[in-house]
Amino acid sequence: MARCIVPEAEAILDQEFKVLDKGFVRLVDYLGSDSRIVQAARVSYGEGTKTFRQDRGLINYLMRNQHTSPFEQVNFTFHIKMPIFVARQWIRHRTARVNEISGRYSILPDEAYLPPREQINFQSEDNKQGRSSEAVSEELQDKVLQILQEDQARAFETYHTLLDMGIAKELARVNLPLSIYTQWYWQMDLHNLFHFLKLRLDPHAQWEIRVYAETILSIIRKVCPMATEAFETLILSGKSFSGSEMGALKKVLNGEENPLTGREKVLFEEKFS
Repeated sequence: MARCIVPEAEAILDQEFKVLDKGFVRLVDYLGSDSRIVQAARVSYGEGTKTFRQDRGLINYLMRNQHTSPFEQVNFTFHIKMPIFVARQWIRHRTARVNEISGRYSILPDEAYLPPREQINFQSEDNKQGRSSEAVSEELQDKVLQILQEDQARAFETYHTLLDMGIAKELARVNLPLSIYTQWYWQMDLHNLFHFLKLRLDPHAQWEIRVYAETILSIIRKVCPMATEAFETLILSGKSFSGSEMGALKKVLNGEENPLTGREKVLFEEKFS
C-alpha cells in the first residue's frame, strides 16, 4: 500500500502556527489520510477506495458507531511549544508518544507566558477550576501583569545567577515558574487525537489549552477533511444522554415537566443551551 500524500498537508509541513504569546504548533509528519481510513475499514472484505460519496458515508458510519480502529491507522507528529502549566494538563492524555526538552541538559530560554488582558478574570463561583466571565478593570489587569512580569524576571535572574555560580542545571531550574515555555515532539493516532480534542475543545477546558486544540484541529482538517468533518458533526456538535436524561427528554417532548432535579437537571439543560 503506497504512502498517502495529501497536497494540503504537504503545504503546511514544518510551518509554525503561532499560539499564545510565544508558543506554536508545527506539523512535523503525518502517516495516512481519509483514504487510509476507508482502506483499513474495507480490508476485511477486499475492497479498496470507492467514490468520494461512498468514502464519506463510510467514515461517518465508522464515527457514528464508534468503530475506532480504522482511525488508529492515521498518525500525526507535532512539534509544540507551550507553557509548563499547559503541558502538565496535556500530558494527562497518556496515549501519545512524547519527547520533551530537558532542563537538565539544556539552558532554558528566558521565555514565560503572559495572559492577554481579556483572559485575566476572577475565579468562577460555580466552577472550582475555571474563570468567571466577569470583566476585570484595566487597573487590576495592569496590576496582575506587573506582578507576573516582575516575578518572572526575578526567577530568570536567579536561574542565571545559579548557572553562573556553576550550579548544576537540574538544580538551577527548580525555582522557575509554571509560566515558562517548554517544547516537545508529540505523536498520536487520529482516534486518540479526536478524544484529546473532544476534551480540550470543551468550553470548560482552560482557555490556554483550548487555543492549542483549535490550532491542531485546523491542521488535521487539512490531512483528513472527511474524518474531521464527521468528528465535528457527530462528536463535537453531538450530544449523548444517560438513561435518566432520555426519560426526561421523552417527558419534555410530550409536554410534561422535566423530572430531573439539582445538578442533573442543570447538566441536562446545558445540553440545549
